[in-house]
Amino acid sequence: MDIQNKVNHGPMDGVESRGAKDGGGRTSFLLLRLMALLLTLAATIVLGVNKQTKVVPIQLLDSLPPLNIPVVAKWHYLSSFVFFVVSNAIACTYAAVSLLLSFSRKKRWLLVTLILDVLMVALLFSGNGATAAIGVLGYKGNSHVRWNRVCNVFGKFCNQVAAAVALSLLGSIVFILLVMLAALRLHNKSK
Repeated sequence: MDIQNKVNHGPMDGVESRGAKDGGGRTSFLLLRLMALLLTLAATIVLGVNKQTKVVPIQLLDSLPPLNIPVVAKWHYLSSFVFFVVSNAIACTYAAVSLLLSFSRKKRWLLVTLILDVLMVALLFSGNGATAAIGVLGYKGNSHVRWNRVCNVFGKFCNQVAAAVALSLLGSIVFILLVMLAALRLHNKSK
């Protein structure tokens, strides 16, 4: 009987499980913040360098041959793309700052970062929604207002927009995971 009472139960011991849990939780936060930083940085860069030039034939009159005019598609020509790049740059900068602050081991930053993480989720989803709406117009056009689709001409440009939105959506999901983990951590501390 004495042997059974002296057996170390490993992770079942309250002190050891708390220490292991805090270390693992801290690593999870650091990895998620690093992922958020990299994904939003990649989304910013992918759309921020996006540019494509195409020569498009334009028919002015039926009796004249078409004019070949070079047309350029750049990300900063559309305000929703500018908003997307700026919102991802803000989220990337915040992820870098919060990553540095997470090394300070101050508990008071947990509630502040939770609130700011929620704001980053809202900011990223609004930028993603605006860009995706313009992207759908680019792919399909809108026959009701006679807007022609442009992705059949600027295929590379549209594909880079889609890739940037996908990267930003992954970054948004990482921020959601950060919000969930922080809320769980605050809930466990309140017990």
